[in-house]
Amino acid sequence: MSMLHLFRHAKSSAKGDVDDYERQLSRRGRETARRVGKHLPAKLGAIHLVLCSSARRTRETLELVLARFVPEPRILIEDELYLAAPERLRMRLRRLDARDTNVLVIGHNPGLHDLAIALADNDSPAFRALASSKFPTAACASFLVLPDWSALGSSQLKLTDYITPESLAGEEE
Repeated sequence: MSMLHLFRHAKSSAKGDVDDYERQLSRRGRETARRVGKHLPAKLGAIHLVLCSSARRTRETLELVLARFVPEPRILIEDELYLAAPERLRMRLRRLDARDTNVLVIGHNPGLHDLAIALADNDSPAFRALASSKFPTAACASFLVLPDWSALGSSQLKLTDYITPESLAGEEE
């Protein structure tokens, strides 16, 4: 049994004159990433591997979100995750080692949201919240992966949790 967590980067700055790949987090994005990151270790457990898009905003999110994880997980920054479509994400995840049983992916929409909806069992309690709105920045969808990574996408997965910054608003700071 493995766990997969799909995490959308925190709010980034407006595009302006900066190339999309180089956009950094906004002040609000940094604050939200820190706040969400404070709660993630208790919600996700010990992460074994983080796969992170190589874009600046995802790397900045990674740094802020992982600040409270002990021990720090193994981290792979990968160009192929930048704005990746759901099928590309799925193919990458199918190549994971069986020893990596708790994996966090930090990436972009619409690919992450589309993948989350495609993977999720419609009967999962959190499915309605995931499917009925957009996948906001700093949101995380968590799945129980059975039997192993190579079979990812061959059947629907139990969506075990769907965390958004708003869903954490009532939790103690």
